[in-house]
Amino acid sequence: MKVKKVMSKDVVSISVPGNREKALELMRKKNISVLPVVKGNTDELVGLITRSNLIVNPDEEQIAMLMSRDLITAFPTDDIDDVVEKMVENKVRRIPIIDRDGNLVGIITSFDLISKALATMDIQDPVEKYMITDIPTTWQKTPLNIAFESMRLFGLKSILVLNDEARLNGILTETDFLAESEIKSERSEHSSTVGTEGDKWSWDSTSVLYIEKNCLIFSDKLVEDVTSDHLEVANIKTTVSDCAKKMKNLHIEQIPVIGVEEDLIGLVRASDLIKSLVKQ
Repeated sequence: MKVKKVMSKDVVSISVPGNREKALELMRKKNISVLPVVKGNTDELVGLITRSNLIVNPDEEQIAMLMSRDLITAFPTDDIDDVVEKMVENKVRRIPIIDRDGNLVGIITSFDLISKALATMDIQDPVEKYMITDIPTTWQKTPLNIAFESMRLFGLKSILVLNDEARLNGILTETDFLAESEIKSERSEHSSTVGTEGDKWSWDSTSVLYIEKNCLIFSDKLVEDVTSDHLEVANIKTTVSDCAKKMKNLHIEQIPVIGVEEDLIGLVRASDLIKSLVKQ
């Protein structure tokens, strides 16, 4: 199968020069997590900006400074197998598709591979072969800013929510956190005093440094206030194909995995499941 059969052709992109506000507005309006960046009024691909870029760099305004420039790309005529290997080896969830002149013509994501390839196949491997087990969890009554920090320290895009009985109760994603936050400017004051040692009559000289920076500020809500009432799960023996079909039908990219006693075992993501395509 060729990339052109799976890739998304109607790509929402943003151009440079541009700013954070425009990028965030586009992401929220189109409900997407990534924007290819093109040069001026052309289709020439020059970068990629994600929600993560916006979240981890709240003090930067210009897209040119926020975007990733070291891109992994593919051509429409490439084989899907080669693209999957690129994703797995480089640990990326999406790859811009360009023509031979470097112009943007599409994008392929791990979800595209799930919904247009894996969901149509019969792969009987259990998801336990592909799930991750080193995942962050948080209590349902944890403030959002604390939960976000826990997720950030793990370097993942989601955090699993536990109730008072330490049972799985929900999941929060990067999108959920972004929807409950805003960028605010904060000013801090730093001072130092310099005097003449041994001279009790000398005047102390105080220097004051004011630092102003942008910070990601969350609402006062708790985790349980923004967690969905419905949670889709898989068990360790759920097949790769069945899990892919769930993701496709619900339009989600990650599913918690539970054991026989409904205890939390791990998390399987679209980027994990596509590894099964390499074996095929």
